[in-house]
Amino acid sequence: MPSLIDMRRRIRAVKSTQQITKAMKMVAASKLRRAQDRVVAARPFAIEARRALASIASRVDQTAHPLLARRPGAAHGATMLIVITSDRGLCGSFNTNILKAVGNFLRENPGRPITLGLVGRKGRDGLGRRGLPVRFEHVNLPKVIQFAEAEAIAAPAVADFIEGKIDSVHLVYNEFKSVIQQKLVIEQLLPLAPVETAEAAKAQTGEYLYEPSAERIFSVLLQQLVQAQVLRAILESNAAFYAAQMTAMDAATRNSAEMLEGLTLYMNKIRQAAITREIIEVVSGAQAL
Repeated sequence: MPSLIDMRRRIRAVKSTQQITKAMKMVAASKLRRAQDRVVAARPFAIEARRALASIASRVDQTAHPLLARRPGAAHGATMLIVITSDRGLCGSFNTNILKAVGNFLRENPGRPITLGLVGRKGRDGLGRRGLPVRFEHVNLPKVIQFAEAEAIAAPAVADFIEGKIDSVHLVYNEFKSVIQQKLVIEQLLPLAPVETAEAAKAQTGEYLYEPSAERIFSVLLQQLVQAQVLRAILESNAAFYAAQMTAMDAATRNSAEMLEGLTLYMNKIRQAAITREIIEVVSGAQAL
């Protein structure tokens, strides 16, 4: 049976851990709010970019653009997985689910040439040792993700796709749904889906002149659309991380409270046993006299 001093030390250690988890929960909750605002703020750009693309798409030959090219056998051709994880842990199964999804993708595509683009320290540590070719790594991203970070991440994938080194690019990340729910997403980034022009043609009221050419604007907007999708995935993953961390720290705080209750009860039993033993010793001594 542990001594009373040992039990008090354990209780102090659990109380200290509880204070840390409670503080981390509050910090994650405050950061989650800001991360949600950034996700919402990034959506209008993607919507307007799609609308502008639809307006220009009716004037250009979409099949001629390399980012829209669908190559024969692409479903089994070389592909790149851009895996987005967090730089830190203490977030439950947030990163584990991503690593499992990548492992399942590898098992479902045996023999398929796969290149990894790793965003986040946990993804780099978990997947870097598997022996797969790694095209790029981005760790320790800034707290406020800007468009420049998304551009740097998307640039190698776009370059390899245009040069024909890979036939497709997929994003793997956790999408933010709510505080208690994150959805694992594996979506195709390249080739881009053809731009729908029907609604834009109906809404068109006049003819426009483009400077530079419509083809040039269409090409630039397509690249920015790719970067916007990468930025959205990173922001979604960032918000999902703080939600997962807040949930994990809340569960840890509740567990520590239950543990404290059990340890306190056990300590009281030890103390009561010690008091009873002392009383018995006093009574036995008195009877002996």
